[in-house]
Amino acid sequence: MATLIPNALDFHDWLPIRTRLDAEGWRIDWARFGTQPLAEPFFRDSTELALRRPFNQVFRRDTAIDALLDWQQRSPGIAPTAFVFHASRCGSTLIARMLSRLPGYTVLSEPSPLDALLRAHYTTPPIAADQPTLIRAMLSAYGQRRRGTERALVVKLDAWNIFELPLLRQCFPTTPWLFLYRDPLEIVVSQIRQPGMHLVPGLIGATPLAFPQDEVNAMSHPEFVARTIGRMLAAGLEQCRAHGGLAVNYDELPDGVTGRLASFFGLAESDLPIAQDGSRHNAKHPHQVFQSDRDSKHRDASDEIRAAVDQWARGPYAELEALRLARVL
Repeated sequence: MATLIPNALDFHDWLPIRTRLDAEGWRIDWARFGTQPLAEPFFRDSTELALRRPFNQVFRRDTAIDALLDWQQRSPGIAPTAFVFHASRCGSTLIARMLSRLPGYTVLSEPSPLDALLRAHYTTPPIAADQPTLIRAMLSAYGQRRRGTERALVVKLDAWNIFELPLLRQCFPTTPWLFLYRDPLEIVVSQIRQPGMHLVPGLIGATPLAFPQDEVNAMSHPEFVARTIGRMLAAGLEQCRAHGGLAVNYDELPDGVTGRLASFFGLAESDLPIAQDGSRHNAKHPHQVFQSDRDSKHRDASDEIRAAVDQWARGPYAELEALRLARVL
């Protein structure tokens, strides 16, 4: 347990925006959010909005990580009420957008400071013993009642964080979690059209999702993408079986949020129409009306892509479907 720091800073209106390791140890960059809700599609978008404020352009806080631990003791935040894991491009941002509209709901969408702490042991093994304490303190900072009405904290992780689920379960063993996925052909085509950072070899750093560079060099691009997606689906399947996660197919959205998943997210009857209204627009581009691109993805799938998906990703997808249907029925 950390010792309280005399004359420590008050972080009531501040949130961590970056975690980094330098010569002095682990440090946290903070920005003042005030009562700004995290309503944007991703935490990085909310951060960019906060950093445009004149105050944050003049005043910033850069602290040792002990300040994070101290703040948790001074002002414990709301513990996470649900975790959302996903295989990428399968509706997790839609879920986040629907929930972020609800009064009292804080939805933390892929915050890079949390990702950095979850994967820190890959590059800095000595931190492993402290990771649970640091992760709990980090999420306590995000769970502060900045507006005074907060009642829930839903955390959407990065796609590659499915491999860190056991660590997160160690921190919050009773918090429910789900794994969201969809037809891998649709994910693969989407990632080939516009690759996420985990589909650019070497970009995201250390993670069990990554292949050795010599293996990547020997693969065609469709094979690399299909094998990466297959690896995530297999990890989601394994974790659902081992830790009781809820398997959710993209096809269940958006109605599933206000239907089968309503109790999972703790929704009240009055929340349902508000959440449902959030599904009418494109999750990543809220000013655009949602239009399904499923048919175009199937049209764009070449024979090579289809063969790669069938070989590397279709199997775990089918097993996830069997698991989901067995539990739903």
